[in-house]
Amino acid sequence: MTEQLVERTYELSHIQSIANELAPICQSRKKVAFLGEMGAGKTTLIQALCQALGSSEHATSPTFAIMNQYAIEDVHQQSLSKIWHIDLYRLTSMEEALDVGIEEYLDNNDFCFIEWPQIIQDLLPPETIWVELTQVADNKRKIKITNGGERPT
Repeated sequence: MTEQLVERTYELSHIQSIANELAPICQSRKKVAFLGEMGAGKTTLIQALCQALGSSEHATSPTFAIMNQYAIEDVHQQSLSKIWHIDLYRLTSMEEALDVGIEEYLDNNDFCFIEWPQIIQDLLPPETIWVELTQVADNKRKIKITNGGERPT
């Protein structure tokens, strides 16, 4: 069952506080699908979210590389976690996603942030968090966060 967790409008200058609010939700779920038109702020939110989760690396758009990896060092447990930032914009089919090994990233315990997830929707685990961004003005966005595995309508 899909459950709405957050829905609000925010200014881009407040994106880090939005990411700080989203980070604890991600800690238990780890698979996050980002929806939104080009320029809605998916990559910008992922950059802030990586920082909120403890990565010191600067997240960049993986549109041409398809995926980037960022490290998170947990100083308390002295372990290393990974964030996989995946951008499926250039892929046109589920087969192409399988060819780049998408299942490997979905089937592990690493964080997996996926932009343009529509072509792999059937592969996403039921606990996937959906983040839908809509541009409402040049410096304002609407964010809707749901869980339950089904793409929000």
